[in-house]
Amino acid sequence: MSGTHHAAAGVSLGWTLALSALLLLYTAGFRRLQKAQPAAVSGWRLVGFLLGLLSLWAALASPLAQLDHQRLLAHMLQHLWVMNVAAPLLLLAEPLRAVAALAPGFLPLATGWLRPVLRRLTHPVVCWLSGTSVVLVFHLPAVLQLTLASPFWHAAEQASFLVAGLLFWWPVVLPWPGTAHWPRFSLLLYLFLATLPCDALSAFLAFSGRVVYPNYLEGPLASGAVALADQQAAGALMWGFVTLAYLVAAVAIALEHLVPRNGAGRGVAAT
Repeated sequence: MSGTHHAAAGVSLGWTLALSALLLLYTAGFRRLQKAQPAAVSGWRLVGFLLGLLSLWAALASPLAQLDHQRLLAHMLQHLWVMNVAAPLLLLAEPLRAVAALAPGFLPLATGWLRPVLRRLTHPVVCWLSGTSVVLVFHLPAVLQLTLASPFWHAAEQASFLVAGLLFWWPVVLPWPGTAHWPRFSLLLYLFLATLPCDALSAFLAFSGRVVYPNYLEGPLASGAVALADQQAAGALMWGFVTLAYLVAAVAIALEHLVPRNGAGRGVAAT
């Protein structure tokens, strides 16, 4: 147990150092971009990036992050927070634009050979499947048991949630240098379809009459009744959280469509 505790502490320290380095790099790039284009860069992007990193730190590196080994409710909140709060906040800050400002050599890559690669990787079908698959796979009992028993696989799970969240929200946020594959209004269907597998998983957890994950029958949840109540609460949280997050995004897209911004909007690039 002591070895597991030290390994978890090492993972938390690693996340803290990595997120701190990202904040320093983004801030440097943002300041350079702001000097070059003061009228085109808003300070809220820096605030959004900071909030995104703080959200990640709270979910992955804070003392609260260790509760996911004890309660499924904490695990569910962690993965929902990473995928549906931290990930879109980071994308809204347009981190690749800051990278291009900090490292000018990245700009030809982002607009050259890297652009078609990024375009294929961020196709809505790829992004939808990535986000959905990661959520379902890591909630299979055998897989979740592995992540709870191994600090390495636990860190891999957390990183997968972050990458999947970034991919899932990419077509919705469409940060630089992204280009739209589909008309913006079609993303309402994209979001609606994404709720279905999440609803199925959350309903299964909320209404199941047995504890699906035996790991949570150990420790503070040794009572089957307590573990089952924790599981039902986790299912209800997922149901409500996902519905609210996707509804907010859908309303934003609808308003964007009904009240277009001044100037040219986001066009649909040729496939």
